[in-house]
Amino acid sequence: MARAVTASPGVSGRGAGWVIIARLGLVQASIGAVVVLATSTMNRVMVVELAMPALLPGALVALHYMIQVLRPRLGHGSDHGGRRTPWILGGMALLAAGGVTAAGAVAWMGTAPGPAIALAVLAYAAIGVGVGAAGTSLLVLLAAVVDAPRRPAAATIVWVMMMAGFAVTATVAGHLLQPYSPARLVGVTAEVAGAAVLLTLLGVWGVERRASPRSNPALAPTAAPVPAPAVPFVTALRQVWAEDRSRRFTIFVFASMLAYSAQELVLEPFAGAVFHLPPGGSTALAGVQHSGALVGMVLLALAGSAGRGGFRGGRLGTLRGWTVGGCLASAVMVLVLSAGAFAAPGWPLRPAFFVLGLANGVFAAAAIASMMQFAQQGRASREGVRIGLWGGAQAVAFGIGGLCGTGATDLGRVLLGSVPAAYAAVFAVQATLFCLAALVAARGDDAATAQAISSTQAIPMAR
Repeated sequence: MARAVTASPGVSGRGAGWVIIARLGLVQASIGAVVVLATSTMNRVMVVELAMPALLPGALVALHYMIQVLRPRLGHGSDHGGRRTPWILGGMALLAAGGVTAAGAVAWMGTAPGPAIALAVLAYAAIGVGVGAAGTSLLVLLAAVVDAPRRPAAATIVWVMMMAGFAVTATVAGHLLQPYSPARLVGVTAEVAGAAVLLTLLGVWGVERRASPRSNPALAPTAAPVPAPAVPFVTALRQVWAEDRSRRFTIFVFASMLAYSAQELVLEPFAGAVFHLPPGGSTALAGVQHSGALVGMVLLALAGSAGRGGFRGGRLGTLRGWTVGGCLASAVMVLVLSAGAFAAPGWPLRPAFFVLGLANGVFAAAAIASMMQFAQQGRASREGVRIGLWGGAQAVAFGIGGLCGTGATDLGRVLLGSVPAAYAAVFAVQATLFCLAALVAARGDDAATAQAISSTQAIPMAR
């Protein structure tokens, strides 16, 4: 005889409701708030106010990405303990400490550059480990407590809140840092870091406990995993890599994010160098692109949660189909920009940027939703290793893509002797990577995903 269950506020009879999803999104926004200070604000201070070589902040930002290759190991640690909350809180605390230390190191560079740079290396390494620990376990927890029909919408909410964390922090910090002083930089960073830790604590408080089978038996199929047996990390990693879906999805994430990250650092210089737009004009175009990305994410969320259909019924396509479509559309649009390089200045740049952003938004949100879907498909108690593997692939791709995208443009100018040709060649390489990612995603199998989705009840978008 079935037993009636009273869902707690924000948790439905089957899984997390929109309040819980928004709270976990707040954690992602907090991570983004600290990261943007280290990768953007301090970057500018080192180059402009301190007249340091641009290579220095570039190397520090690349370090914070590359050290996230440790994500699978961090995920394995949370698998072994069976609880994600301590890893989220611990990672956020380390991230906050690294952010404040980085600000102190940047402030110190004006008087003692040698020791300050050494301290900055340690600080950015701590930032990378903190992001890896908190971000990996956050996605595992989100995948555990959110039902399949809501995962596309949850992916959109989390991504949008992360972008909001970037935008709000950059705006507020920019205001508070006027006029600039080293002490003000440290003070503002400490305030942001403290607020981020507090918001993270509020965001995860009670979520994992509330979603456990003991607290809510209806959540048993999607509850947080039990502690894994004592399996060495290398063994666990080999087991996950042996899973065809996990290995294929890792390649997809790396290829798609390599193209995306290289594109991000090339678009604004392209608008300035080829179309001769002023800084304000190229920044406005970046805003158009990000607006398109937001529309794409919302479109994916609506398609995945539409009534009793969406991805569950196949009426609005499949998650795999949207992923492939987003990658192919991104490839087409960067080729459009490649052609536009030879038609400046009359090429319709704003519509092209908007559609490119829309395609990026669709594939990015679909990739996160797929990550949440696939995390629990495979050997039990390996969710942290899986998401850590995919998160590590994304971080390494961002680190490499940022350097290779800009470096390839400079190399193209020398070899081809033409600025438009250099950008066109770089865009062609990015299109190839997007097509490779689409090919890898298209070879996936929707059967297991469809079976997992069909075992759950469709939930409307609004409560």
